[in-house]
Amino acid sequence: MTTGSKALARCALRQYNAGMTSSPLYTYLRQRLELHNPRQVHQPDLAEAGVLVALTDEESPHLLLTRRSANLSSHQGEVAFPGGKRDPEDDSIVVTALREAEEEVALPRDSVCIVGEMDQVVSRFGYLVTPVLALIPPGLEYVANPSELDAVFSVPLSHFRAPPSGYFERGKVRIPSYDFGEFHIWGLTAMMIAEMMNNFWDADIAFRT
Repeated sequence: MTTGSKALARCALRQYNAGMTSSPLYTYLRQRLELHNPRQVHQPDLAEAGVLVALTDEESPHLLLTRRSANLSSHQGEVAFPGGKRDPEDDSIVVTALREAEEEVALPRDSVCIVGEMDQVVSRFGYLVTPVLALIPPGLEYVANPSELDAVFSVPLSHFRAPPSGYFERGKVRIPSYDFGEFHIWGLTAMMIAEMMNNFWDADIAFRT
């Protein structure tokens, strides 16, 4: 792509982003978010992390996901949202999620329309994780950062309306898991998806944490 065509593409993305705030999906999600009153975890001693829960803005939305590299020191081979630890220079957790998505899958920040923050959760590694719900244009090309990811892919949101493929159970914990092609979605990512489906699309996905 030439420099001129890249500039035109960035301009088109900015125009699309401005229009997304008037899209039916954006309006619906904002209304549901305001009714829900997302959970906030007050544990100031925990390190913060932000993840981007990005849905394509179309009639049949898709959810953007990644698979962590098998060479990482933690979370090897796990399916996750783009995201990571908050850096000291990040002005907000939304900035963290946007920065990490850009670094991990080359998602341009000006292509993302933020809807709002969803229910906070605490990971098993002791991070306070804030899922940031957002809309992105359909048809974007992603580039997986090979130092962090093995794959970047999207799943039709309708896939999570169906009963889970199974459950991960340990003690009192019971979290749904989902299979999609070669990908196994479980753990914290699956729990955040289940909460989103329950809160925004009135699913009745049972889980215990």
